[in-house]
Amino acid sequence: MPARRRKRAPHRVGAFFDMDKTLIAENSGALYMKYRYERGELTRWEVLAGLGAYLRYKVGLLDINAWTREAMRQFKGQSERSLTREANAWFRERVIDTVYPEAEELVRHHQKEGHVVAIVSGATKFVVRPLAARLGIKHILYTRLEVETGRFTGRVVEPICFEEGKIYWLQHLVEQQNIDLARSFFYTDSITDLPLLELVGHPVATNPDPRLYRVASSRRWPVRFFTPPDTPRIPATTEPLA
Repeated sequence: MPARRRKRAPHRVGAFFDMDKTLIAENSGALYMKYRYERGELTRWEVLAGLGAYLRYKVGLLDINAWTREAMRQFKGQSERSLTREANAWFRERVIDTVYPEAEELVRHHQKEGHVVAIVSGATKFVVRPLAARLGIKHILYTRLEVETGRFTGRVVEPICFEEGKIYWLQHLVEQQNIDLARSFFYTDSITDLPLLELVGHPVATNPDPRLYRVASSRRWPVRFFTPPDTPRIPATTEPLA
């Protein structure tokens, strides 16, 4: 008798979320820089240089890959354990109260639907993991730092989780979880995530920057605006979930 063919599990739906300005109302990099400055770990000039880089990023003038490689060198020699402790303390003090209530509701909705929920961010796991734990999200994709014998080498693991790099890391999750991208969702505020938005069947511009808003409007993609924490809620007027 011929051997029985193994039935393949049905394809699953993914719900992917960018982090900054999508799940949280702030830019995590700016929050972390301010935190380190107040602790005396950064000079005023280093803060100004960081803010300048952020502004160049917002207008599309920053080579984010080169900047990330350079910025991560500051951690060379630091222990992974100490950075984890510092990041957890920073999250409790500065980040936890910036989570958008609507974003948390949206995450819960997808979880109840049985979707594969993931955060896809250019930040490192030391930033992303505490937020994922707070929201009960199992899957995180992030920029990876190279570690040897418990200490950072100052190098990043290529590719950086940004633009096409996000797609590279996401493909691993798609294959592992048998996800159907044509039925999946991606939420982001940034035009830099356009390649991933074009990859899923349900792209959602969330608190979009001006360039993404124009693209979303021209393509008739749903646009959602979340109310920052501690701000009176306004009834939603955007399109409902598909």
